[in-house]
Amino acid sequence: MKKNILCCTAVMVSLSVNAQVGIGTTSPKSTLDVNGKTTLRKELRVGGTSAQIGDAGLNGQVLVSQGEGLPPIWKSLNVSFMEEGQYKLINSYLSSDQAGIIELSSGIAADNIYKNNVGDDITDTSKGKWLKIEGLKNDFIIKNGKNRLTYQFQTGIEMKAPSAGTSQSITFTCGVFRNGKLVAVRPDKVVSNNNTEKAGIQDYIFTLNYTEQNVPIGAQTLEVACRKINTSNLNSEFAIGRNVSNTNTVSNAFTLESIMKIDVIEYVTYKSN
Repeated sequence: MKKNILCCTAVMVSLSVNAQVGIGTTSPKSTLDVNGKTTLRKELRVGGTSAQIGDAGLNGQVLVSQGEGLPPIWKSLNVSFMEEGQYKLINSYLSSDQAGIIELSSGIAADNIYKNNVGDDITDTSKGKWLKIEGLKNDFIIKNGKNRLTYQFQTGIEMKAPSAGTSQSITFTCGVFRNGKLVAVRPDKVVSNNNTEKAGIQDYIFTLNYTEQNVPIGAQTLEVACRKINTSNLNSEFAIGRNVSNTNTVSNAFTLESIMKIDVIEYVTYKSN
């Protein structure tokens, strides 16, 4: 019995002198060297001393290294942790344009095409005479085939009737094209409403919101284009995304500018090792 006590004492002294303990290894490289899986049944505390228990952190915090020689600390990160099966916002693209479209103004006939379908080619004049808002073009890459693309387009529309005391109207449409093919469209109409107090000028805000799902993987080009469908008077002035004239005191290109926002949202998946 006396011999066993002496042996245990020798082992304890050896551990104290070496100050290193190995689990799953005979040559520990630090105070505690664990070579294998670890299971924690209670909280993990850090930063403690011989006189004070360590900090267990708060719900949702993560343990962050401060570098060699310094203890790790708990940090609250402003990052949303996504579960598999959810959708996550990957990128947003925002563009604006004040040049707009003025090529559809007085003297320019409407194309009189009222219907469009998904997939119509922007260059096919039998589907309408589309004019692009050049500053809204965006190029990006889709990396996950399970996705959602959300388009938010807004622009100012302005028309001026030949006679301020006579009501006139213009029917028009704007659409979103991806790689030259129509994916979203909305027709609308602006009416001058006898605006004698504004010299026949009528302003209007046009919006188009649409979500496209499962866009193919690869390079994508998004463009916005508009066209004039019909007009009650061929001589009515008409502008999209800007004012009809820089000499009026009613509006300017800034107040009527076009804005396009694209949100790329992809499905969250995790690969197991």
